[in-house]
Amino acid sequence: MDRPRAQVLVIGGGINGIATFRDLALQGVDVALVERGDYCSGASAASSHMIHGGIRYLENGEFRLVRESVQERNGLLRIAPHYVKPLQTTVPIYSTFSGIVSAPLRFLTHKSGAPSERGALLIKVGLVLYDSFSRNGGTVPRHVFVGRKKSLATLPQLNPDVKYTATYFDASVHEPERLALDVLHDGLAAGSHARSSNYVEAVGSTDDGVLLRDVVTGREFTMQADVVVNASGPWTDLTNEALGDHTSYMGGTKGSHIVLDNPELLAACAGREMFFEHKDGRIVLIYPLNGKVMVGTTDLEADIREPAVCTDEEIDYFFELIASVFPRIGVDRDQIVFSFSGVRPLPHHDDLQPGFVSRDYRIVPGTLGKAALLSVVGGKWTTFRALAEHITNDALALLKKSRSIDTTRIEIGGGRGYPRTDEARNNWITAHSGLIGMERSEQLFDRYGTRAVEVLDSLDAAQDSPLEYTTEFTRLELEHIIATESVVHMSDLLLRRTNLAFTGAVTVELLQELTDIAAGVLGWSQERAADEVRLAVATLADAHRVELAHSAQVSNQ
Repeated sequence: MDRPRAQVLVIGGGINGIATFRDLALQGVDVALVERGDYCSGASAASSHMIHGGIRYLENGEFRLVRESVQERNGLLRIAPHYVKPLQTTVPIYSTFSGIVSAPLRFLTHKSGAPSERGALLIKVGLVLYDSFSRNGGTVPRHVFVGRKKSLATLPQLNPDVKYTATYFDASVHEPERLALDVLHDGLAAGSHARSSNYVEAVGSTDDGVLLRDVVTGREFTMQADVVVNASGPWTDLTNEALGDHTSYMGGTKGSHIVLDNPELLAACAGREMFFEHKDGRIVLIYPLNGKVMVGTTDLEADIREPAVCTDEEIDYFFELIASVFPRIGVDRDQIVFSFSGVRPLPHHDDLQPGFVSRDYRIVPGTLGKAALLSVVGGKWTTFRALAEHITNDALALLKKSRSIDTTRIEIGGGRGYPRTDEARNNWITAHSGLIGMERSEQLFDRYGTRAVEVLDSLDAAQDSPLEYTTEFTRLELEHIIATESVVHMSDLLLRRTNLAFTGAVTVELLQELTDIAAGVLGWSQERAADEVRLAVATLADAHRVELAHSAQVSNQ
């Protein structure tokens, strides 16, 4: 941090902290953001890659949240079209009337009791109500119900016991970490009054302000602020504890996912997410994503002081739920290319069943010495813009300032000037193909939206070269990412600046090739580069159950 004072200090660089930083920066507020790890590396990195209205929250009576979520989903389809796309979602249904009694009881008591399947009538009522929230400004089609014959004709691998399928649309975000980087970029682009640092941790407070520590160098320094926003997600209580304020706001639950390389399962989904109720009453999903199939999620009590990892028991659970929907498709552990797990930033909930814990958010006011403290409890990807708006309004009120810019319709990053038709898209790609060719121009456009021009400006076809162990990136593109996107460790590059780890593309040889490029850009010594390789291997193994193998031919990746 180049200045030891800010009007607002945001602690936490997940999507909610980053979005708050952007909104404040756009209002002209002197704002600083710090994140103890990499940007979007905590709870925000463990999402189901959905931007959704939360149809299942209707059963919890969270109508305000569903209405806001649907509005924000529709809004993100407009302002972030490069990363947020309509997602066709199908619900397989095995009964007609089941759940008519038990669902209202769950709504009234918030206890799961014995699992009782949600039948067609109950799901139909829910979807009609869900559609009603999109009545104004809706950007996705309404739901469709079909019977067994049409369901199996469309999805022939479905369990033949299916009676109906209901299909509706939500939205997907295939590259959530890159969307977060775009939000951050917009904040930084607002001017020098906005600055941020990853790998800087809030470790205490003094009479002068918040004590910060550079995680890489160990250097400590103090940041003064009029308002401190604690947006550290499930770690909110731990951050407050470090600052000297003991709170018990949080009670997050663990959710895990696996990513499978199973072409038969991928084809069976026919490009749509399968969103359904498992026999234990949990809502789960099978989701084609980046050429693989993601399966999730669990909802287990968690200790935020312990690392969240996907367990063998959770994998067994995922295989069981796949078999319940696609019984003729075999899956095994050798097909798992990646797994991830995180703790949801949910409120403290005593003995309330995890599935009934509110997914809504609230902002708790407090004080930190001379500064005002705003602690964020809850929040999810879909509502990040609205949550940031609420926090910003609270901070502006404390600063006795007024909002000058409404972020509702401000396009994000590479969504700015995004072509809305196939013809316009093709024209953009053609106009920017230049010396790199149409295929490469399209690849960059799909990866960055209109911000691809920044990458194109850094490329020199005569100087660029393909990589030996992946066809996804070239050397100069990676150098641009490493130089401009705050890469500190190799895991930042593998897990969040690219989806190479998510898709199972990382091999021993590719890791070494990428590390050599990073070392050249960042000036790493040979010893530092070797440490980064070891750290990346350990991170992939410990957090994601990925044991690196030596490479086959690139064409087989």
